[in-house]
Amino acid sequence: MTEDSSNTSAAVPASANANETEKTAIEPIRLPTIEEVRGQDIWNNCAVRSVASGIMGGGLGLAMGLFLGALDNPIQQDTMTGRQLFVYTAKQMGGRSWNSCKAFAVMGLVFSAAECVVEKARAKHDITNTAIAGCVTGGAISAKTGGPKGACFGCAGFAAFSVAIEKFLDRHE
Repeated sequence: MTEDSSNTSAAVPASANANETEKTAIEPIRLPTIEEVRGQDIWNNCAVRSVASGIMGGGLGLAMGLFLGALDNPIQQDTMTGRQLFVYTAKQMGGRSWNSCKAFAVMGLVFSAAECVVEKARAKHDITNTAIAGCVTGGAISAKTGGPKGACFGCAGFAAFSVAIEKFLDRHE
């Protein structure tokens, strides 16, 4: 028994040395290819980023409008035929989806442009950029219908919402 225990104790350090050798192996650094660098340069352009966000926001608004438009029930639902009900629902879905598409596209475009410009001007990537971009977006969207008072409330509300979402997603450390 003592011979077996001495053999196993000698085998343990040998395997520990093998593990240490595996851990200390240095992997070479992989440099990005020219295509990856060009792709990053294109995506870092504020205009490209803003247009892409506007298109994605429009797509989200379109989907939400289709879903919410389908939930609208006409007042005279009992007196309408199946065809009339279908046409009414299709018109509601189309109108709602187009309005939501425009609203979300503008919101995405303005927010992304403001955040990108502020981030490049400050040369920092932190939550302050999100708050400023939220304020600009909320103020710009609310100023059209609410005037100066609405712009102030829109600025504060959208900035607070943007910061809350950033904290929830924990993008900035």
